[in-house]
Amino acid sequence: MKKPLLTLLLCTAVTLGACQRGTHIARAPAPADWRQVITGADRDRLRNWRETWVAAVAKARASGHAAQVDALGALLDPDHALGDGAVPPPGHYLCRVHKIGANGPAMQDFTSYPVGDCTIEIEGEVSSLAKSTGPQRPVGFLFNGNPARAMFLGTLMLGDETKPMTYGLDNQRDLVGFVERIGPQRWRLAFPSPRFESMLDVMDIVPAPTGK
Repeated sequence: MKKPLLTLLLCTAVTLGACQRGTHIARAPAPADWRQVITGADRDRLRNWRETWVAAVAKARASGHAAQVDALGALLDPDHALGDGAVPPPGHYLCRVHKIGANGPAMQDFTSYPVGDCTIEIEGEVSSLAKSTGPQRPVGFLFNGNPARAMFLGTLMLGDETKPMTYGLDNQRDLVGFVERIGPQRWRLAFPSPRFESMLDVMDIVPAPTGK
C-alpha cells in the first residue's frame, strides 16, 4: 500500500490565516519548537499526563484487565524510558495502539488494536510520523528538542480519509503526545486524554521487518 503523503500544517502566527481557512500544505515545514504551535487545550492535556496515565492504568486493573496490563510490561510503566534516542530513525515501522481506561460506556477499559504500518521521515529540523493503516491513524510531527523525550503534535485521520486535518482547526481531532525509547529497538508514543474512547492511548513502535 502506498504511504499517504503528509499534508499536515502546524499553525504559527505567520500561517494562522491559512489554518483558519483550512488550507493543507503538502510537506509543510514545521517550527523546531513545539511550544510555538501547541494549542492551549493540548497544553492542558500534556500538563496532566502523569495523573491521566496512572488513573487510566488503575481503571483498567480495577475492571479485570490486570493481566493484560502486566503483559505489556515497560510499555505501560510511565517511568520506564532509556533517556536517549527519543526519535526513531527514518524508516518503516510496525505500530500497535493500546487504549487504556474507557472514556464513556461504549469502550472497555483495555483494548488493543491490530498491528499497523507507520512511517517516520525527516522533515527539516523535525521528523514526521504517519500511521497508514487502521480506522484511526495519527499523523504529525516529532519535535526532538529533548534527547529523552520527543513531543508529538498532529491530527487523527479516520476511516477512508486521505488527508489529515489542519492542527489547531478542530480540537476533537488534534493530538498531543510524546515519544520515548523503551528498548534497544522499541519506542512508545503516548497520547494523554485523547478525544475518542479512552483516557490514554499508547502506541508501541518497532522496526518493520526488512523489505516490508
